[in-house]
Amino acid sequence: MAIQDLHESKSYSISQLCEIGRVQRSAYYKWLNRKASTNEIFNIEIISLIKDAYEERNGILGYRQMTIKLNREFNLALNHKRIYRLMGILGLKSVCRKKKKSYIPTTPEITAENVLNREFESDGFGEKWLTDVTEMKYGLQGKAYLSAILDLSDKSIVSFVMGYSNNNALVFKTFDIAHLAYPDVKPIFHSDRGFQYTNKSFKKKLDDAGMIQSMSRVARCIDNGPMESFWGMLKSEMYYLNKFTTYEELERAVSEYIHYYNHHRYQKRLKCMAPMEYREHLKTSAA
Repeated sequence: MAIQDLHESKSYSISQLCEIGRVQRSAYYKWLNRKASTNEIFNIEIISLIKDAYEERNGILGYRQMTIKLNREFNLALNHKRIYRLMGILGLKSVCRKKKKSYIPTTPEITAENVLNREFESDGFGEKWLTDVTEMKYGLQGKAYLSAILDLSDKSIVSFVMGYSNNNALVFKTFDIAHLAYPDVKPIFHSDRGFQYTNKSFKKKLDDAGMIQSMSRVARCIDNGPMESFWGMLKSEMYYLNKFTTYEELERAVSEYIHYYNHHRYQKRLKCMAPMEYREHLKTSAA
């Protein structure tokens, strides 16, 4: 198939391609002139879908996400092993890569116990919220900071705010947007021990909203694991794949990705649904 594709698309010599691939010309022509099986025809159709989906998201889809996407959007029942094999034939792999996060110790005004205690499962929206701030760069020396809140039931991003500075205003605004959108929820509100979350003003916001404050233990980033996982996902699937020259470019890309994540990024742990779709599913099931 590779020889055929390269010959038809690039006009490369069959003889040279067979030599490179260590395939006899007679064997290639025998394969070319045979009658394709039903399974082979189906694979060819799937390969076309894989190529389109891979290019649609700029190569961020691995075989697991690819399997879910094709099954959901084309009403198929593909096995991940088939997709893994076909993507291997095509030489397609997720281009995502991860980057280590550095941690800066702070002196807190107020601390809270780890009430969440790594119990990351939740039966309903608004029971458990996680939050954090991450740094991104643009241009030669520009830095931007993204603050977000994640709900543990549907893994959706409830609110997010970008800014030029990692300060109290950034975190407070993120909280205010979420609380304004969902004024009746009173979740366990979990964060790390960053200075924004350990000051008295933020504690008052939580108390006024009737929320329970929870904090990760010192140097235990896994205590906020799902939030860290989202940062890794956003950065590997969008941020690390691009170069941003301006703050505005980065801001647009972040907004676009979070919308994609909330509404179109299917997750196996959410029964192969996107977060907002899964939220509606939970509402329907409860009713």
